[in-house]
Amino acid sequence: MNGPGTDPRAVPEGCTRVRLDLAYDGTGFSGWARQPGRSTVQQRVEDALSDICGCPIAVHCAGRTDAGVHARGQVAHADLPDTALQRRTWHGLTAQLNQSLGPQIRCRRIEPAPEHFDARFAAKSRHYVYRICDDPPNYDPLTREWVHFHPRVLDVSTMAAAAGSLVGEHDFAAFCRAREGATTIRRLDYATVCRTSSDLLEVALGADAFCHSMVRSVVGALVAVGEGRREPSWVAEILAGRQRDSAAGVMPALGLVLERIEYPPDDGLAARVRESRQMRKLKSNLD
Repeated sequence: MNGPGTDPRAVPEGCTRVRLDLAYDGTGFSGWARQPGRSTVQQRVEDALSDICGCPIAVHCAGRTDAGVHARGQVAHADLPDTALQRRTWHGLTAQLNQSLGPQIRCRRIEPAPEHFDARFAAKSRHYVYRICDDPPNYDPLTREWVHFHPRVLDVSTMAAAAGSLVGEHDFAAFCRAREGATTIRRLDYATVCRTSSDLLEVALGADAFCHSMVRSVVGALVAVGEGRREPSWVAEILAGRQRDSAAGVMPALGLVLERIEYPPDDGLAARVRESRQMRKLKSNLD
């Protein structure tokens, strides 16, 4: 049986791999990943499934959200024993899990995963939105857990111009917390800044994958531009320099939501897993 820390690629004999679609309010959680003595989303989901199945269950997600970050479209997989599935419908299993999870986490569905499905390595894109209220008179205290309040009005047009310079494949070392043995090369598919009908400022980012704290660091740099403390070209300059700049602060976690994860068609899952496991290099360095 799979336990925490085991290789998520192989499905043990007598088990079925399932996909879980999850949403959660990250307030009060120390992020997704299980940590000793701390309440985390992974710990809560694994403990609930372990109680249901009567044995230790490991759950692997598409994107490990930081402490306080929310998710509307998190995806995970787990290998559940067939003996625990025989007497349950998928709808019944989902309902039973939700009864155990509590109000901060919601499993939208549990279903059999297709062959070669791996929530993390088969994902082809992740999509985040960071929400800011920069209009003090219209600040709504009822949104305080998921909207960041900023005391100064931000210039959307300059932020959007700066965001555009980040699109494409780059080394995002200037916007990441370095991890030994991990690459900081990522492909950003889009970066948009706009105002909603409720006058919230939304920064939306989509990429094949993100580094640790990358989204909140990018938004921090864009806010520096929106305040007029930096020119839009400065964002491209620190990206090219690959060095963190103290002016590009990491934004608070509460404004960030993992909106959705996308996967290739079932017949493309195995190829995507192989591709994701390869060490990235910039194309300019391949010659």
